[in-house]
Amino acid sequence: MPGPLHGFRVVDVTTMISGPLATMTLADQGAEVIKIEHPEGGDHSRQVTGRRGGFAASFLNNNRGKKSVTLNLKDPRGVEAALRLCATADVFVQNFRPGVAERIGLGEDALRAVRPDIVYTSIAGFGFTGDWARKPVYDPLIQALSGLASVQGGADAARPRLVRTILPDKLTAIQTAQAITAALLARSRTGQGSHVQVSMLDTVLAFLWSSDMAGYTFVGDELEPAKSGEAQTFVELIYQTADGWMAVSAHTDSTWRGLCAAVGRPDWLEDPRFATVAAREENKPARLELTQEALREDTTDSWMTRLGAHDVPCAPVLTRDQVYAHPQVAANGAVIELDHPQAGRIRQARTPARFSATPPDTPVPARRLGEDTRAVLADAGFDAATIDDMIARGIATDTQEGHP
Repeated sequence: MPGPLHGFRVVDVTTMISGPLATMTLADQGAEVIKIEHPEGGDHSRQVTGRRGGFAASFLNNNRGKKSVTLNLKDPRGVEAALRLCATADVFVQNFRPGVAERIGLGEDALRAVRPDIVYTSIAGFGFTGDWARKPVYDPLIQALSGLASVQGGADAARPRLVRTILPDKLTAIQTAQAITAALLARSRTGQGSHVQVSMLDTVLAFLWSSDMAGYTFVGDELEPAKSGEAQTFVELIYQTADGWMAVSAHTDSTWRGLCAAVGRPDWLEDPRFATVAAREENKPARLELTQEALREDTTDSWMTRLGAHDVPCAPVLTRDQVYAHPQVAANGAVIELDHPQAGRIRQARTPARFSATPPDTPVPARRLGEDTRAVLADAGFDAATIDDMIARGIATDTQEGHP
């Protein structure tokens, strides 16, 4: 089946990660996504390292299922062509710096003139208003400003640490995809389009607030910064075992009893420092140190068996080369392999949402730059001579013109 978003058309002019991953999510769920790229080089992620057959892994992993059209959006004819495509689209997604889309002729008003009910979507870094709105932004800057780096450091007084993956970018992609589908649902009821605005900063703040800002939730009763280190996190450590590493989480009374039994330390149950959830949190350093001492005495596999027998939540720490072969990953069907015409056999994560009534087809691998330019422009009403002229003038390209 074609997926739950079959029949919806998305015009995507985003680059890098947050926008492309958002629109790939929509493509995975059945939407037709037309990705517009600059004729000279296209999306920057096409050029990064980790390449085979002319394709970067980063581009493959954020742009499958899309059609590739090249248009120079600094040329009026390129903008005119983009607007013609938008006239038949349900969604438009851009992540230009605030003000750029309007300046080049692809602002909300321009698109509503050709498609009044379009869901116009804007992704920004720091936001859309205020002094920071027009500042350049990258993922580490959002981690810094949002407080995520302090949370990752473990305490407000500790050295801040970056999450070693571009979490804000990817969270923003997920939030954007969800917001677009919500806007499409609202349009089906009201007949009106809307402007969806998602910023990376807002997304990460919302993400953190659900678990890491409890000490600053009650106005007037905020924690003193010096005391906030332990109080702002309930996340346990990664523990070292005799032959590796593992995660163990024993937060509740029942899992704490299970941990004590698994490690052979019933005396911990009589220790007043660990008698209640609150006491265990207040004495967290001592509790974690004792747990670490115990777990270092046996192997990860042995602990998995012993802790599992007492229903204590636990998991081994896998390296990246181990993850995709893990039995649970295989049971979930979470990783798939596809044949790419140029890059060969590739391995990717399957879209995590599953739809029983409308399961989407196997995704189509990412396309070469401009591979669909002629077909998409022809479908939009451009005749062959006009398309040839646009290509000759550098307004558009296609793969037959030597742009892999």
